[in-house]
Amino acid sequence: MLRSYLSCYQSLNRCFKRIFSILSTLLLSTILSPVFAEPLPTLTVYTYSSFMSEWGAGEAIKKGFEAQCHCQLNVVGTGDAGTILNRIRLEGDKTKADVILGLDNNLLGQALKTGMIAPHGIAKPDNLNIDWWSSDFLPYDYGYFAFIYNQDKIQNPPKSLHEFIDNQPNWKIVYEDPRTSTPGLGLLFWMQKVYGDQTSKMWQKLAKHTVTVTKGWSDAYSLFLKGEADFVLSYSTSPIVHILNNNDHRYVAAIFDEGHYRQVEVAALVKQSKQKALAQQFLHYLLTADAQREFANKNVMYPIINIALPDVYQQIKPVNKALEFDAQQIDDYQKTWIREWQMAVSQ
Repeated sequence: MLRSYLSCYQSLNRCFKRIFSILSTLLLSTILSPVFAEPLPTLTVYTYSSFMSEWGAGEAIKKGFEAQCHCQLNVVGTGDAGTILNRIRLEGDKTKADVILGLDNNLLGQALKTGMIAPHGIAKPDNLNIDWWSSDFLPYDYGYFAFIYNQDKIQNPPKSLHEFIDNQPNWKIVYEDPRTSTPGLGLLFWMQKVYGDQTSKMWQKLAKHTVTVTKGWSDAYSLFLKGEADFVLSYSTSPIVHILNNNDHRYVAAIFDEGHYRQVEVAALVKQSKQKALAQQFLHYLLTADAQREFANKNVMYPIINIALPDVYQQIKPVNKALEFDAQQIDDYQKTWIREWQMAVSQ
């Protein structure tokens, strides 16, 4: 009998040791698995700095994409759109960028000249709501440059660019430098599109009412909000920001009969990327309804596909006509037009 009990005890002891060994192995595996697990692939996106700011669309885009890609999205802010180009140009084949996001239709020629842009390979969506598509650059939102004013101060706003420049009652104007600012460059093309050979003369007239030309948008808009200018160059959707943040309806875009120059923001696949499939997946994600809603809400720009706009968009004046040069025209004449602007405003 004792032998039977002893045999049974030895059997149970071996069983407990076996169970303990298995549990120990499982526990150790759980503790060490993050260390030895294969790391998630990383997709690196170069973009403008404000994209990841608290008011930008970047954080929501990052979370939304990472939730479906089984990857890490590394977003690198590099200043403005021009800085993005300069950075990949300087880095060349050693760049870590897989995607660049934040260029616009006025920088496409310069981007192609870097030799670092690869065709994105994404088919044109059936629900695209703009007459703009490129095999190299993927559009994700768009807007229109416009002059913003305070309707409590300006009782009879201009209805045309001609009236704004030529027949204005000594309005004070601030705008951005076309050499350093995307809106400033947009105004350069806007003026050229409307006035052609007469543009230089119109720059001279505008100069008589210009308070200053700033390096960037934020400086110009700050001067306007301080009351140092009657009009500031911005976007037709800029009043939305005031309505959403402060329920302030004083600020309005002057809508001109000749039309407004259109800005299309784009993303592109970097030729040197080692994550091309993941990069294409990210570009596809930019065209989803979720991502497009973020651009409408946070970038305060029009979505590139047909989705329901936030209600606040119904409270601003729509642009009646889009003006735009193609990339080749910009590439051919941009330097000449900038020289003409410099000469005109210095007289």
